[in-house]
Amino acid sequence: MKILDKYLLKKYFSSFIFTIVLLIPIAIAIDVSEKIRRFLSHDDLSVFEIAKDYYINFVIFYTNMFMPLALFIAVILFTSKLASNTEIIAMNSGGISFSRVSKPFLFGAFIIFLVAFFANHFVVPNANKEKETFEEKYLRNRKHAKNSVQNISLKLNKNEDYIYIKNFNLINNSGNYFSYEHFEDLKLKYKITGRFIKYNEKDSTFTLKRYKKRHILKENDLIEKGQKFDTVFNFKPSDLVYVDYLAKEMNSIKLYKHIQKSKERGIKNLNSYKVELHKRSSVPTSAFILTIIAFSLAQKKKRGGMGINLALGVALMFIYVFFMKIVEVLGASATSNPLFLVWLPNILFGILALYLYLHAKK
Repeated sequence: MKILDKYLLKKYFSSFIFTIVLLIPIAIAIDVSEKIRRFLSHDDLSVFEIAKDYYINFVIFYTNMFMPLALFIAVILFTSKLASNTEIIAMNSGGISFSRVSKPFLFGAFIIFLVAFFANHFVVPNANKEKETFEEKYLRNRKHAKNSVQNISLKLNKNEDYIYIKNFNLINNSGNYFSYEHFEDLKLKYKITGRFIKYNEKDSTFTLKRYKKRHILKENDLIEKGQKFDTVFNFKPSDLVYVDYLAKEMNSIKLYKHIQKSKERGIKNLNSYKVELHKRSSVPTSAFILTIIAFSLAQKKKRGGMGINLALGVALMFIYVFFMKIVEVLGASATSNPLFLVWLPNILFGILALYLYLHAKK
């Protein structure tokens, strides 16, 4: 690697880290000011526990969130400084082409892509889970927390076994009006109903109370009634809940398996889960696009100086982030194509990056 490459890469990473270091303390300060009363309301909660269990995961989460913004601003700032100091002009005068100057930038973007890709798929979900656990224990208002689900229907396996539950409490793992149905060749063969159902975490069994078993035979049905019995079903209480934050807490391997398993169970709208899965790859990929846009905009010395480049860059970054949030909401709807919508901002801004790069190269 040549001296020029080392110099530009050093500027690239130092500017990026410096921008992140500026943004994260601001986010922490705002968060502390909002939650300080809740922290102080728990006498058993130490400063060390807050830092270890909450703010370490908070930093991981927001570093990942701020990555596109920090990278874009960093490249705009240090490239504008290179241009204002006529360093880029000196490189061109020395016979170094525009494409050659851009190579260290793209290599730096590749390094950040690898780190962000691994973090998005495996590190950040675990941080989200620990952060969510802490918030549920100390910060969340339990009066307004969702602790039950209603009118649940699930397909348990490919053998066409179905369950129905009218209401299930997620706090004590119990519900009422339960029904299990087993089909063979689209014909109902076996059915269990229970007035109450309780999940036992110790041995992963279910207890049914005031139950009725019904075997459907060719001539007469065999019916059995009772007050209580224990059995096993191919589901857990966590399978009954389909909310966005659960997707954010699973690493990508678990999330993919969860989506496939949910499809087999007849869950219709899993697009919010698919959006989360696809976003974990699309956001790191933006490192290339944003680097090219920022470099192409800032590499030429302008009369207005660094401020013009920064203002234009922030405006483009605002549009990009706003567009990403819009397509995430649209992608979660039942009739949309989440893969296309999640990648749409990268496609459009990728076209813009290619245009700016080719224009700057001239």
